[in-house]
Amino acid sequence: MSKKRRMFDIDMPDESPEVTPETFPAEKVSDDRGRRGPMATAIAETAVSARERADIEAQIRAENDALAHEHVRLKKLGLVVELIPIDHVETDKLVRDRIKGPDMELAELKASIAELGLSNPIRVEAREDGRYELIQGYRRLAAFTELLAETGDADRYSQIPAAVSVEGDAIEDLYRKMVDENLVRKDISFAEMARLALDYAADPQTAENDPDRAVKALFKSASYSKRSYIRSFITVMRKLQGVIAYPAALPRSLGLSLAAALEEDETLLPRIKAKLADWENRSELDELGALREALGAAGSIGDDDPKPRPKAAKQAGVTSKAKTSFQFDSAAGAAKCTASAGRLEIRLDKDFSTVDRRTLEAAVREMLDRIR
Repeated sequence: MSKKRRMFDIDMPDESPEVTPETFPAEKVSDDRGRRGPMATAIAETAVSARERADIEAQIRAENDALAHEHVRLKKLGLVVELIPIDHVETDKLVRDRIKGPDMELAELKASIAELGLSNPIRVEAREDGRYELIQGYRRLAAFTELLAETGDADRYSQIPAAVSVEGDAIEDLYRKMVDENLVRKDISFAEMARLALDYAADPQTAENDPDRAVKALFKSASYSKRSYIRSFITVMRKLQGVIAYPAALPRSLGLSLAAALEEDETLLPRIKAKLADWENRSELDELGALREALGAAGSIGDDDPKPRPKAAKQAGVTSKAKTSFQFDSAAGAAKCTASAGRLEIRLDKDFSTVDRRTLEAAVREMLDRIR
């Protein structure tokens, strides 16, 4: 059986098309589609990375420069807080507004620092020799110094937080900074402010040599009446310098009376000197009683003076100079007791306001019943 052939009709073109042969150049050419060899790709990527790194480094340098300028600006303003060694702080540039003498409140400040730390840094001015001049915070610095001596804890008390400003402020501006901070302190006395005005006027670094005008320069933030009181106390401090032992204890009313009387009565100063001469170990109460007696104002106490009247001594049958003081250890800690005419004072590192009133009243009543 024979196989049949299949026939297909195929249309063939009359002429064959011209075929153009493909040619290749001898040299390398770039691919229109962006294809590169491995070496070219690596070089390009390295260049891009270098440009990006340079841009980032320039941005970091600009940010660092801005931070450095801001740090310098804040430091000039005294807003940069650092830990500085307490033995690098000098206190000689400014005359302090604290009258030298016992500071009974320093123990409370030390207890607060020991328990809670320092909440308000001191303020200092940096010197070229690497040391610092104290502008504000004399008591805080004293508290750290005493705590270091008492505890030996160098980790806590050999350095103190300080707002450091650069050197260059005028001496008048430094005094104003110190004064403005201390004006908000409730315990600063008119005598201390008057003493500062006298020392400011006597300081050769300042342009002012008149104490009355120094009051205006130093206490611009104070009211007119307060500046007037300070000027009156300048009279007292001038005339009684070295005569009285407790100028900071002078209440405003007694100080103003003394100032007026010292100006009008030339015999008053000799009378005061005679009363206080050779009277050792006198208390604040003793001295205030003697001043009132010399002034002739016994029993006349202003609203700002909580001290007992001298006549209480007569009622108790003892002289105003009688005084007993002693210290002892109690369950609540070391206590100091001072007893005088009409006054019994107990100092103890304890907040008595936290004791229940009835408990406190019962304890005081029992004590008084036992010593009647």
